Amino acid sequence: MRFSKSSLAAFCVAASLAVAAAPATAQVKKVTVSQAFQSMLYLPLYVAMDQGFFKQQGLEVTKETAGSPTAALSAVISGSAQFSIHGPEWTAIAASKGAKVGIISNVVNGAAVYIATAPDFPYDGVKSLKGQKVVTGLMPTTSTSLFIKLLKENGMDADKDVDMIQVQTGSEAGPFLGGQAKVAVLYEPGLDQVAAQGMKVVLGFPKQYGPYAFSSVTARSDVDPDAAQRMVNGMELALRFMQKNHARTLEIAGKEFPSLDPKVVRNAVERMLNDDVYPKSVETTAAAFKTGMDTQIALGNLKAQPDYATFVVPTYAQKAVALPR
Repeated sequence: MRFSKSSLAAFCVAASLAVAAAPATAQVKKVTVSQAFQSMLYLPLYVAMDQGFFKQQGLEVTKETAGSPTAALSAVISGSAQFSIHGPEWTAIAASKGAKVGIISNVVNGAAVYIATAPDFPYDGVKSLKGQKVVTGLMPTTSTSLFIKLLKENGMDADKDVDMIQVQTGSEAGPFLGGQAKVAVLYEPGLDQVAAQGMKVVLGFPKQYGPYAFSSVTARSDVDPDAAQRMVNGMELALRFMQKNHARTLEIAGKEFPSLDPKVVRNAVERMLNDDVYPKSVETTAAAFKTGMDTQIALGNLKAQPDYATFVVPTYAQKAVALPR
């Protein structure tokens, strides 16, 4: 079930009363954000925390790592967290089953998934993958979902035409570099970890699909509208900062992922900035949302497109984008 027209109206009216920029003297509000994983995709959240953008908005944010998108979303549904960050498809699936949740902010606006091959693999388009072993993330995960969709679009069947070696999401680089397959489907920073070892990047889904609602901030329909506005404001300020301050953004990424080779971190973040994976604002466009949900419909996870007008709550993003630059 999506937001009803009446609940959306109440949601938006309440949001319209929230401040666009919390005054310095406003009472500080404490909120919890449940993230699916500690992920380079969620760098806008980390930048907002590191640079004090939430604090500027009168918000004290506690970040928790749930371990999966469904666990992060469950924290919001149960009320143990006010916000969650993960793929919007999980929110849409939950809403279709009756959860009163919606999307309030963009976080990742490109399909941040890439295909890499061994240096000696003769890649000549998607059909050259036929008959190959391919390391992918364990389903359900968007990287593997997109790969299956890509095969289908090229007249191939994932069950018959390739041999997918599904491993825990985030660990794809190990078996790929270990020679278990000559092809892998990867997120960052795994992609640049294998690229540093000489593997070839042959296809990028950000360019394949363009704007794509890949990760979002989810909230319940009864979220405190003032806290939600402050949250979205902080994310907007972080996204603006990332576009103009690449060097500092790279430093923050390095602090968040200290165990990674700094060169890998730098290359991964620069690749995603250059590929417009990180959005320029918190607004989720109808086109980007449709593209993201089309993948889930093609895979049978959703029966139909959620109603963009009621599921992607616009008020918070509109106010945040209007903040002075």
